[in-house]
Amino acid sequence: MFSPSKLFRSFAVACLLFAAAAFSHAASAKPNILIILADDMGFSDAGCYGGEVQTPNLDALAKDGLRFTQFYNTARCWPSRGALLTGYYAQEIRRDTVPGVLSGGRGIRPGWAKLLPEMLKTQGYRTYHSGKWHVDGKPLQNGFDHSYDIEDHNRNFNPTLIFEDDQKLPPVKPDSGYYTSTAYADHAIKCLKEHAEKYSDQPFFEYLAFTVPHFPLQAPAQDIAKYRDRFRKGWDEMRVERWQRLKDMGIVDCALSPIERSLGPPYAFPKDVALLGPGEVDRPVPWDTLTDVQKDFQATKMAIHAAMVDRMDQEIGRVLAQIKTMGQYENTIILFLSDNGASAEMMVRGDGHDPSAPMGSAKTFLCLGPGFSSLANTPFRRHKTWTHEGGIATPFIVHWSKGIATHGELRHTPSHLVDVVPTLMELAGGKPFDTWEGQPVPPRPGKSLVPALAKDVTIPRQSIWWQHEGNRALRMGDWKIVASGEKSPWELYDLSKDRGEQNDLASSQPEKLKELVAEWEKETGEYRALALKDATPEMKAKGAPKKKEAD
Repeated sequence: MFSPSKLFRSFAVACLLFAAAAFSHAASAKPNILIILADDMGFSDAGCYGGEVQTPNLDALAKDGLRFTQFYNTARCWPSRGALLTGYYAQEIRRDTVPGVLSGGRGIRPGWAKLLPEMLKTQGYRTYHSGKWHVDGKPLQNGFDHSYDIEDHNRNFNPTLIFEDDQKLPPVKPDSGYYTSTAYADHAIKCLKEHAEKYSDQPFFEYLAFTVPHFPLQAPAQDIAKYRDRFRKGWDEMRVERWQRLKDMGIVDCALSPIERSLGPPYAFPKDVALLGPGEVDRPVPWDTLTDVQKDFQATKMAIHAAMVDRMDQEIGRVLAQIKTMGQYENTIILFLSDNGASAEMMVRGDGHDPSAPMGSAKTFLCLGPGFSSLANTPFRRHKTWTHEGGIATPFIVHWSKGIATHGELRHTPSHLVDVVPTLMELAGGKPFDTWEGQPVPPRPGKSLVPALAKDVTIPRQSIWWQHEGNRALRMGDWKIVASGEKSPWELYDLSKDRGEQNDLASSQPEKLKELVAEWEKETGEYRALALKDATPEMKAKGAPKKKEAD
């Protein structure tokens, strides 16, 4: 006899079994991964790192996630991208200059130096790239399923060299309303929507690499307007204010490094600087010595820099909203960082600079310069390309609702870009490639940061190593050696007391200096030998020294 109550009970049991099965699947699902990389963003630009820029989306990630206080990059864009995506120092894979072999921005990685998307594919991931590439080869040739790549880094409104899925697209027409950061987010959202429709049974990896706030300083007018008067107090006073906020947040505990007034851009383009008019200065002189014209010009440049970061944050918010719509936000590992410190470079490229056009528009070509770059890198010394802390320190935010139990905490363990691959591969349930064509690949210098996601522990490691255009450094524990230029003497600092690098202990601690220099030289020799090991004769023939590359 038909029994409605029995039917209802059977239906209820079936629903419970289905729900349990769905929960079990969700609980065992591999995490999605979103890496967000800024370009030339200073250590303390974001609000959650003490800056004046409105970054509510990054701030929310930090509030519910973790902020690392001693995370490092390579001081430059293409070496950082090579290290981030392979887990090797850039010199090991010929993506920064190595004497005697084709390397640096023109360098070709060894065959065994595979990129993160190829590794993640072994764990079932779909992989997407949106934004700047600056790695050798093409994205789809290196493991990405979809890619949107702008290789024109001189224009934010009307780029001329664009590729989608490795196929060239027409140049953007002027005055079309196009802006790079928005286009990158649009592509990421398009990939995520397709993923939800066709590949929802697979985890995704989205690599979202913005080209801001890298020069040229260009941003939508409405974003610039928000900061029009924000920076008129100047870099000297505002550095003190940022430093105090950083200390109050617990992010730093060191003295504020003085601005090096005589230190200008890393590359000299005096004719370009002259094109920019009477408001431009190429040294970070005391703010109160500037003319009113100079103060207005400099404050407006910083307003544009801030607007670029603000717009990036808005676009990040749109991407996060899409992930939430997909129901995947809780199980998505989100990393945010910058490829190097803020830039003191000054030049004019692309379509040139029209002094009569509104500052920050498509017809202008402006660079931040050493004045407000010193603010962006507060509280540290120097800028992009240098291996002092201002050139290599980056914000690093980690957010993963499902996998990180504590929220809003700081992590103080020294870490580097080379740690990202081993960390993410462990979280994805695999490991970085250890063989290629049946042969073992060289060990990676990076360490998994997974233990630090649970609590504030120091990840054991021998050292962290740097070299870029003659600038070099090594950190062992809290000790750091650093030198600027190939002929400059080594400096020695105890970063536990002096992360601002003000008290050089090289003369008072000669044995410690000797120990660190010996380690730097040993590692340098090992990395060069690895870069040369399987280089072709043609690579070695093309490895003659080249002029330094301004980027």
